[in-house]
Amino acid sequence: MVINTKEHSDKRPAKQGAGEVIGEPNKIGASTPYDFEGKNLTAYGGLLPVATMLEKLGFQQLVEETLTVKRVTRAMSMYQFVLGMVLAVYVGFSRLHHLRFVEREPMLTGILKVLRLPPQCTFWRFLASLHLGIARQLLEVQRRMRERVWETAHVQLAAVTLDTDTTVHTLFGQQMGGRKSYNPKNKGKKSYQPILTFVAETREYIGGELRNGDRPTGAQIARHLQSVFAALPPQVKTIYARADSGFYCREAVEAYEAQGVHYIVSARNTSRLVEALQAADWKRSRTDADGQCEFRYQPEGWEKAHRFLALRYVKKSPPKQADEPEQYQLFDTPQYSYRVFVTDMKDRIDALAWFYNQRAGAENLIKEANNDAGLAAHPSGRWMMNCNHFQLAMLAYNLNCWLMLFNREEGAQVATLKHTTLATARLRFLFLAAKIWRHAGRVGVSYSDHYAEQGIFRRLMDRLRMIATDGQRFAPVLATALRE
Repeated sequence: MVINTKEHSDKRPAKQGAGEVIGEPNKIGASTPYDFEGKNLTAYGGLLPVATMLEKLGFQQLVEETLTVKRVTRAMSMYQFVLGMVLAVYVGFSRLHHLRFVEREPMLTGILKVLRLPPQCTFWRFLASLHLGIARQLLEVQRRMRERVWETAHVQLAAVTLDTDTTVHTLFGQQMGGRKSYNPKNKGKKSYQPILTFVAETREYIGGELRNGDRPTGAQIARHLQSVFAALPPQVKTIYARADSGFYCREAVEAYEAQGVHYIVSARNTSRLVEALQAADWKRSRTDADGQCEFRYQPEGWEKAHRFLALRYVKKSPPKQADEPEQYQLFDTPQYSYRVFVTDMKDRIDALAWFYNQRAGAENLIKEANNDAGLAAHPSGRWMMNCNHFQLAMLAYNLNCWLMLFNREEGAQVATLKHTTLATARLRFLFLAAKIWRHAGRVGVSYSDHYAEQGIFRRLMDRLRMIATDGQRFAPVLATALRE
């Protein structure tokens, strides 16, 4: 037997072949040819996660069960009209006449399962046919969707903070309900003053309504707060609330106390309150103020005395100009400026002042809703249409918040949970170039291999496709619960 050791010990030679071809960069200039022959191309590939979330959570069934629309539609179903307007706002087209720009957009029409969108006048007539109760029913749809999102995204917040505020929408036409009232940027112009309440931990819109330009009364504020408390998911046991001086009234405090809510509300200037401040025992403050105090005080018309906190600032700035807007949070005396709060919480003054200052985040959320979700783009002079469009715009705003809950990192807590605004989310996750293909009866979406967020997008889609129900409850798709 002949043994050839060399045959088994020598290394095999490497395969000789052509190396990887290094591609040349695309050189695009003035003479580059172009055409319009591309088919099924979309600029809104990021709508696929939105459609997946809505389908898995049974959004269509909720809308058809909750909304009582008697108008018989022909171009599309009632659900398709509602979803079409919500998705158009989510994409960035906040006005009805902007729908012509996405009339044949393949991703949007594919989600709606139509060949093309009807003209703008059809959407306008559908919105005009909705009665005023649809706005309340849309809030009910959002409440039930929130419960399902919290179950599937494993949100276990036993304590939440509610930030309530108003905003001013200046009107330049003849819209119903416009009033000349508090409007610091456009004095003398008619406006709306809607009320909005957000959950500070998740940045969700929890409740609100479009209002005329008059300052809300105590009864209106109390009704709004009661509806907000009823819209919270059942796992919430402890509620904290913050509000500015526009909500300083007996009815608001009684609504908080009747629900067991821990509140802090900025107080408005009255002559009796100024006298109490001047007679108070002032001490050195741990905040940026020059002094602080607390005292028991019963405003006129209130049933009992409450704990009041005050911060005092020595006047150093020149007198306020005549054209400066009035500030609700700060009022003056000849020597000092004051910030006063009424609260039922027992913490230190500096801790409560810091807690109230975090309410400024609600201002950013309202700005996001106004500028990015088209909240101020009232489509008509009719009051009912504007009220219903208001809730559709806020539903589109909440879609972004719910997707961010599914897209958070495992192990993230409330302190580390970051908010991605709707404008940023559009740039990162929505405006994705894609091609919709069809083969052998199947439809798919192909994205660019250069997309930088491929890992995050795959993770989000995997979580959304895992959503399932056992008939009564939805199972969580994240292992770690979101807690405070």
